[in-house]
Amino acid sequence: MEPLCRNLDLKPATFPPISPRFPKPISLSLRSHRFSCSDRQVTKKWRVSVGNANSEAKFSSQELVRAIRKGLLAFAAAAAANYAVVCCDYPAMAESLTLAFPVSRTTEVNSVQRTLVETWGLIRETFVDPTFNHQDWDQKFQQTMTEMFPLKSADAAYMKISGMLSTLGDPFTRIISPKEYQSFRIGSNGNLQGVGLFINTEPRTGHLVVLSCVEGGPAARAGLHQGDELVEINGEKVDGIDTDAAIQKLRGRVGTIVTVKVHRGNDFGGDSSIKEVKLPRESIKLSPISTATIPHKTPDGRLTKMGYVKLLAFSQTAAADMENAINEMKSQGVHSYILDLRNNPGGLVKAGLDVAQIWLDGDETLVNTIDREGNLLPINMVNGHAITHDPLVVLVNEGSASASEILAGALHDNRRATLVGHRTFGKGKIQSVTELHDGSALFVTVAKYLSPALHDIDQVGIAPDVQCTTEMLNSPKESMSKEKSSVSSSLEADSCVLVAEHELDIQESKGTAS
Repeated sequence: MEPLCRNLDLKPATFPPISPRFPKPISLSLRSHRFSCSDRQVTKKWRVSVGNANSEAKFSSQELVRAIRKGLLAFAAAAAANYAVVCCDYPAMAESLTLAFPVSRTTEVNSVQRTLVETWGLIRETFVDPTFNHQDWDQKFQQTMTEMFPLKSADAAYMKISGMLSTLGDPFTRIISPKEYQSFRIGSNGNLQGVGLFINTEPRTGHLVVLSCVEGGPAARAGLHQGDELVEINGEKVDGIDTDAAIQKLRGRVGTIVTVKVHRGNDFGGDSSIKEVKLPRESIKLSPISTATIPHKTPDGRLTKMGYVKLLAFSQTAAADMENAINEMKSQGVHSYILDLRNNPGGLVKAGLDVAQIWLDGDETLVNTIDREGNLLPINMVNGHAITHDPLVVLVNEGSASASEILAGALHDNRRATLVGHRTFGKGKIQSVTELHDGSALFVTVAKYLSPALHDIDQVGIAPDVQCTTEMLNSPKESMSKEKSSVSSSLEADSCVLVAEHELDIQESKGTAS
């Protein structure tokens, strides 16, 4: 059968030898020993050849990606090869596809070309939209590779990959540099050097907005708030800059200064709604958990203790830290809990699922995913055992996103918790993260998710059962504790916490956990 794409008229060029290095996917495994996930494999056969149509080997789609990563494609094989060719077969449809591209003589660009092939293959195999935003993805790959050929720098070549990914219409599918990826991994581990600012791209506008600030950090001390829009970083406008690139600009060596301009809907007290602040970079330890014990008098006059747990982000240690915190509060006589997910931008999805299992029993569905073919794939616990069955309220707001929404949906739809606050952010997509051969990383949206009750979350969010005001009370309730910490004092003035306490009273009066 005639190939779907004609070979390009290419100038002679060769790939230098590439030392094989197998990149390891490090994030988002939806399987673990604690829960199961139904899965489905789609087998495709690929042929790969370089410069010589007689030099070919057949691979499954996943084997192709592995072969690319290991350097087994003949990029390094024939010094006389004029071009590289990637061929794929679809036996079930009796179709074949031949992709040809020129290879660069510039070493830096040559390496990025290999990264481009990895990116193309991973997107082709796993991206949630099988139409690739209604475009010919293979043709886009050929076009990008050809445009990359005359370039002389790796930075320019990476821009071509980013441009190719932008045509997918999904801001969460992106590539980040090795340096940015290192910062991402450090942040997931709970340690960073920066200004204590959580930001994300608002999907409806594309603007970079503040989700939250680390309490006591440079950004919080400077008065930056949730909802502020980033305008400039060190004099550079951030229009068109993705979240990871902006984070990289904010982070840096301890003791250095970064200048940030932000826009707020309401003025900062002056004539302009634009504010410029100079933020010192500091070493910030992101402990994902903070706790407090709240003395509480029930409607019938009994004195009890409520446990307050604020989860700041879903890092690798989030579930273990929360389990330790709950056990500690149980030992102090706590019999009801408030889980605060307000301004939690998310993080590792697996961490969110692990936290949900602290509160749930049995074989409950934690979340439903929808793959690229539209198949509904529930993710269920396997013989789960909650560490407490005491009443639970979850606080959410506009800054609760991604893994926060998965956790809130799991607890709410399984009738384990009442949601109090405001509608959540609305990020209903799941990304995988794969380290590529050069240390860069590719984030790919691989699935959409629905709550256990099949509620769509993406760009909609989750509505709470009970709303509360965002204002702090001027006259907080009288405390039953003579010695109050700053955390306890602020909680007593938090109207949403007071609403949560009332909801817990209702749950306890009914004698049920939800």
